[in-house]
Amino acid sequence: MHKESHTAVILNCWNEKLGEITIANKPSEFHKLVTKVDKYCKEEKTPVYGLENAYGYGRGLAVWLIEKGYVVKDVNTALSFAQRKSVPIYQKSDSYDAEAVALVVINNIDTLPDAIPNDAYWTISQLVRRRDNIKVQHIRIKNQLHEQICVTYPSYKTCFKDISTKTALYFWDNYPSQEYLTGKDPEELAEELRAVSHNRCSINTANVILDMVKNDGNTNHEYQSSRDAITRSLVSDLQHYNMQLKEVEKSIEELYPVFECTLMTMPGVDIATATNMLAEIGDIKRFPSADKLAKFAGVAPTRFSSAGKGNDLPSKQGNRRLQAIFYFLAIQMIQVSPKGVPRNEVFREYYIRRTSEGKNKKQVLICISRRLVNIIYGMLKNKTEYRDPSKVKIDRE
Repeated sequence: MHKESHTAVILNCWNEKLGEITIANKPSEFHKLVTKVDKYCKEEKTPVYGLENAYGYGRGLAVWLIEKGYVVKDVNTALSFAQRKSVPIYQKSDSYDAEAVALVVINNIDTLPDAIPNDAYWTISQLVRRRDNIKVQHIRIKNQLHEQICVTYPSYKTCFKDISTKTALYFWDNYPSQEYLTGKDPEELAEELRAVSHNRCSINTANVILDMVKNDGNTNHEYQSSRDAITRSLVSDLQHYNMQLKEVEKSIEELYPVFECTLMTMPGVDIATATNMLAEIGDIKRFPSADKLAKFAGVAPTRFSSAGKGNDLPSKQGNRRLQAIFYFLAIQMIQVSPKGVPRNEVFREYYIRRTSEGKNKKQVLICISRRLVNIIYGMLKNKTEYRDPSKVKIDRE
């Protein structure tokens, strides 16, 4: 599967190569593959299509084949890679790669999962990726703006703790350097900022800003106008990303009800965490059990043994993004509020008990992550709301 083209190799059940075809990665070309395959499907034989990563570049073909009623299997790239490496002489070409995928399908036809490229899950994953990319760019531009502002206004944090708020960006855009504040009256500055700060800016705040400038001394240097242009350009970029982030988050909020998801009933899970999980897990029907989901997330330990001896070691495989989500959710489960109230009493007690027994804190958090996999698997599969174990215990008593 490639961005611009796909190469397919046709094998029969005796691993004999019957044919090969390369098509462009666009729906108008997909019928050529089916036509080629149908030439060999005689005597009521049923073709099975195996796609390496049916949720990446091959998603369009997978959707098209499924709509036409064909059987489509999703082949994990690790399986096809292992198949390619299993021969004495390693080869690398599109034809050989496609044949390796076909061999995996033949040898694992009963265990390979069906490709389920659901449009809703694909769309939410695209929105989540877009949100993450915007946030990365936002941080990058914010750091660049700080580099400019800390020279022009060394003590800016006394007035603007967050450099990227709406009021702060307005100030940097209109007053990129001290010379623009020359002769500025506090009342006039307060009135100007009040309009963009929802009436939060007072004359006292304006006086603090002007005193800050006075105490910092003269920070204007040669070619200041060029640096002012950079500041205004960075402010424009931040304003653009702020607007883009709002639009993406609005789209996510509008799409979220489609999944009938109950994850937000769990303490510590907001819409960002819930949609991140949906984007990484996809359709929960892909996983026949919570154990499979745990293995996919890299939370389940891996057994390394020989001659009856061995250890369970942390897995170095799995979806690292999903693993991080479960791990940080486990951290939230053991947190305690400023008033001393634990967010989740059961997990907090478990964490204290295991650490007091000498267990490593990270190991205990991984154990909690594994338990969270079971809970979230059940919530997604049965669409049930979260129930606090401590309250359930009280109800039973």
